[in-house]
Amino acid sequence: MKRSILIPAAFLVLFAQGARAQDLQWEDIGKGNSDVYCVLADSDNQGVLYLGSNNGLFKSEDNAQSWRRVLALNDRAKKVNQLLQCEGVLYAATGDGLFKSCNAGKSWRRIFKGKNHFENECTSLVVAPYAVYLGTISGLFVSRDNSRTWSKEGGALGGSHVLSLVADPRIPERIYAACVEGVYRRQGPAMNWEKVFAAHPAENGDESESPEEDFDEEKRFSNIRYIIASNDSLRELFLATSGGVYKSTDEGDTWEAVTSYGLLDKDVRVVMHSGRLGLCAATKTGIFRYGGERWEELSFGLVAQEIRSLAGDGKGGIYAACDNGLFRANVKDPDPGVSGGAAGMEQVYLKDEPDILKVQEAAARYAEVEPEKIILWRKQAAKKALLPQVSLGFDRNTTDLWHWESGSTTKSDDDTLRKGDDSLDWDISLSWDLSELIWSNDQTSIDTRSRLLVQLRNDILDEVTKLYFERIRVKIEIDNLGIEDRKRYFEKSLRLRELTASLDALTGGYFSKAAAPKG
Repeated sequence: MKRSILIPAAFLVLFAQGARAQDLQWEDIGKGNSDVYCVLADSDNQGVLYLGSNNGLFKSEDNAQSWRRVLALNDRAKKVNQLLQCEGVLYAATGDGLFKSCNAGKSWRRIFKGKNHFENECTSLVVAPYAVYLGTISGLFVSRDNSRTWSKEGGALGGSHVLSLVADPRIPERIYAACVEGVYRRQGPAMNWEKVFAAHPAENGDESESPEEDFDEEKRFSNIRYIIASNDSLRELFLATSGGVYKSTDEGDTWEAVTSYGLLDKDVRVVMHSGRLGLCAATKTGIFRYGGERWEELSFGLVAQEIRSLAGDGKGGIYAACDNGLFRANVKDPDPGVSGGAAGMEQVYLKDEPDILKVQEAAARYAEVEPEKIILWRKQAAKKALLPQVSLGFDRNTTDLWHWESGSTTKSDDDTLRKGDDSLDWDISLSWDLSELIWSNDQTSIDTRSRLLVQLRNDILDEVTKLYFERIRVKIEIDNLGIEDRKRYFEKSLRLRELTASLDALTGGYFSKAAAPKG
C-alpha cells in the first residue's frame, strides 16, 4: 500500500522537473567565436564576461553583446584552458603558460613558462593563502612568493598529468588534485600529498571517441575527468569520471557513486555546483542537473558536438563552452502552478502504459518472490507435524535348508537334503513428533529465507519502479525535442528502447505485451 500512495506523487515531481527543464532557452552569445574551452562571469562587475578559446582570451563588458580580444597567444594551436578570478586578479591557464592581469584584463603578464611543451600546457590553477598551485600535463608546480618563482612538487605529482585542482572553500589550505593516476589531497604547507581516490587508467586509444592531440608517451588516459568542491557545503566534493559522478562528504576519505539515472552517457566530462543550480554535469553532448534521485537534462535546444566546460553566474545563469560557440541559459525558479498542469499531463503519458502495480506484480511473479510464497511455507511447516514419519524394513533370509520326503523308493535323489526358497521378512512403522505442532525448527529457516526474499523483492521492485518512471520521463523529453535535435532524438529513442528491454527482462516480457496497442 505504501508504494501505491507514493508513486503518483513521484510522477508529479518528475514531470514538474521536466517542465522546468523545457523552459530553458539556450542562446549563442559567442558572436562567432568558436572552439570555446572556458568561460568566466566576473563576480565583481555585472555583465562582464571572459571567454577562452584557441584564438585567445576575449572580454565582454555589455553582457555578451560584443567581444574584444584582450590576450592573444603566440601559437594559434594553443588554447585557454581555465580562467580564474581571485581578489580582483585574473589568471589564465593556457597552452602557452600562465598569464595574470591585475587590471580587469587590460594588460597581461606571463608569470609561468615551462621548460618544454608538456610543462607549458597549463591545465588548472588554485590560489591558496600561502601559495599558488599550477597543474600541467607534466606535473604540479607551486609558487610561494606571489608567482615570482616556481618549483615542481616532488613525489607522484612531480610528473603526473594534472587534470583539475580545487581548494576546500572552508579550509583553503586543503588542496585537491585530480590526476590521471587518482585524486590527491594536501592539507597545509608542511604536509605531503596523499592519494584519496584511485583511478583505473585505460589502454591508450580506448577512449578514442574524442580526438586528442598526440603527446606520444606523455599522454595517458584515465577514468578521472574533473573535481570540484561544493560552495554551500562544508565537506562535499564531486568527481567527474568516465563512469559517472562520485561524491565525498568527509573531505575525500570515502567516495560513493551518485546515481546515473537520467544520464544519457556516464562519461561525465565536467561538473559544476552553485547554490542556485545545485549540482550540474556535462557529458560530451548533454548538460544535466541532479535532482536528488535522478538527473534531468538541461541541454534541450543546445546543439553542440562537444561541451567542454560549464560556469554559473550565481543568479541562475548557466554558461556552456562548446566547440561551436558559447551558450547561455537562465534556469527559472519552480512555477507554483506547474503541478496542476502535471496532473493533466499525467493522464496523457500514463494512458498507454500498464499500471505500475501490475508491472511490479509481474516482476515479483517472474522472479518468484511473491509474499504469498512465505505464507505458503509457514502453512506447510505447520501441517508437517500431522504427517507421520514412515519407516519400512526389509530382510532376506537365506540360511534355511529344507528336506523334502517324497515317499518313493525308486526315484533318484530321493531323501536328499535340498535348499529351499529364500525367506523374506519386512516391517513398517509410523511415528509422530507432536511437539512440532507448537514449534518447528523449520520456522527458523523460513524466517531467514523470508528476510532474504523480502530484500530481494524490494530490490527488484525498486529497480522496476525507477525504470518505469524513467521511461515515462524519456517519452516526455522526446516529445519536447526540436526538429534540429536529430542526434539527441536518436539517443533518447535508444534510451527508451533500453528501458523497455530492461522492464521486459524483469517481468518476463509482460511489460511490452501490456503496453502493446489494443486492437
